Amino acid sequence: MSGFNKVVTTYQEAMAGLTDDMTIIAGGFGLCGIPEGLTQEIKNMRVKGLTIVSNNCGIDDFGLGILLKDKQIKKMVSSYVGENAEFERQYLSGELEVDLTPQGTLAEKMRAGGAGIPAFYTATGVGTPVAEGKEAKQFNGRNYILEESITGDFAIVKAWKADKIGNLIFRDTAMNFNPMAATAGKITVVEVEEIVEVGELNRNEIHTPGIYVNRIIQGTFEKRIERLTLAKN
Repeated sequence: MSGFNKVVTTYQEAMAGLTDDMTIIAGGFGLCGIPEGLTQEIKNMRVKGLTIVSNNCGIDDFGLGILLKDKQIKKMVSSYVGENAEFERQYLSGELEVDLTPQGTLAEKMRAGGAGIPAFYTATGVGTPVAEGKEAKQFNGRNYILEESITGDFAIVKAWKADKIGNLIFRDTAMNFNPMAATAGKITVVEVEEIVEVGELNRNEIHTPGIYVNRIIQGTFEKRIERLTLAKN
């Protein structure tokens, strides 16, 4: 990379500096909008002891799920166990630490972390196990709990388009957690379908400004369907 050009050409360059025991913020929702090439590179690097912050952990053989097989993940901060049998097995057996977090709270933890806000109050989780051990306060007669924000050593993100200085556009539901994740990493790496020259993106359509982005790589994507349901004849 030179100057403001943030484009890298190999996945090794994209994930350079990732080591054992780091925290990774990962965009995506199920298999929608996931940075699959960056995830594969993490697997190839064989780093261990990772804390992964993401809505869920993919499926057994795709997405973040591929990191579970080699026990690369120590802890998941997630909203959903869902479709991943190995995730469920490791959690129930005590092999994997899981911090189950309400989905909106998890998104706000990322957003607040990226904005430099250390914590925030939310009514979500009041009166449930989510609130155990957390500071509580009442505002206007309603109870709230204090949730700490989240940042990571790395953030891995999937976007539709980027220019060479890192301005990003996400596409439809593939946006999901990606804009929040992009702000919450000390090093933010973005995998995109298309890279264009600076000035080619409509400035009114940019979702994430390049100031949050450190590295960009153009990838190819399998775009699997998480669960295919067909109507009966």
